[in-house]
Amino acid sequence: MKPFSRDIIRLENPKEVVDKIVVKLADDVLKNLKRSGGVIGISGGIDSAVCLALSVKAFGPDKTVAIMMPDKDTSPESEILARELADRFSVKSLFMENMTDTLTGFNCYKRRDEAVKRVFPEYNPTAYKMKIGIKQRGLFTNLPPVFSLTIIDKSGKEHEKPLHTNEYLQIVASTNFKQRSRMAMLYYYAETYHYAVIGTPNKHESEQGFFVKYGDGGADVMPIGNLYKTQVYQLAEFLGIPEGIIKRTPTTDTYPAEQTQEEFFYQLPIDLMDLYWYGFENKYSPSEVASVMGETVERIEALYRNFERKRSTTDYLREPPIKDYFGI
Repeated sequence: MKPFSRDIIRLENPKEVVDKIVVKLADDVLKNLKRSGGVIGISGGIDSAVCLALSVKAFGPDKTVAIMMPDKDTSPESEILARELADRFSVKSLFMENMTDTLTGFNCYKRRDEAVKRVFPEYNPTAYKMKIGIKQRGLFTNLPPVFSLTIIDKSGKEHEKPLHTNEYLQIVASTNFKQRSRMAMLYYYAETYHYAVIGTPNKHESEQGFFVKYGDGGADVMPIGNLYKTQVYQLAEFLGIPEGIIKRTPTTDTYPAEQTQEEFFYQLPIDLMDLYWYGFENKYSPSEVASVMGETVERIEALYRNFERKRSTTDYLREPPIKDYFGI
């Protein structure tokens, strides 16, 4: 095992990695799944952008279908960047499906706002924006994560309170309608075209559980599922992803208020998260990682425990349906 370093996860040859992914993607979809091309949801984010570019390389632009699926909470920038991406890779089959009415039918917004109002009785979605998040301070301790709810009034003033379990679960369950509705829409197009759904989760999302089961975790293939975010950015540079997407701060694009993936889930900048997770999953000692990263051994040990807790508590998301009953 080579010594831990800050460059340990950087790809030496992005072209070689792209070529291997493209060959396997084409083989998996065309031969194993016996589909004719790929359908992918694009959001103006880096992961879906790289997956679209890989799909175009694997199937060609005429066999790649891109779907934009905003709702009323989605940033307008997402559509602008998604259209630029499709144009860059000559994808003509680009469709817009506004999911607001579908989500209203599921009472997504109503259920979410009911929980928000139990924390902030004054909350009104016409007067405030909202988001939930998690602080970094618990990551290097033995304490479990604590989520907070933030509402922002029209003047930009923020009001924050800790989220109790019932309200947290209801807000998350309500907003998960977004990912699950989008998954259903992707499969509509996939079945219409006889194509496969191309999933966009990266390694962190897959292994830390930052995805919705049968939502964005529902796909036929996941070409970047084993890549760290740093590596995804390397592929983006090589593939010629538009600069606006590469420079965009990764966001959940889920709640009315702007929110980064770091503040919602990861609690660390992604370049640091990549290195710490690599050390954790490859069993580098806390002392070696601490020495390279300028941290204390105690903090890295606590970080590893938090990683293990996060992985174990999200194991069920990665499990297929259990069918082994009665020994049959």
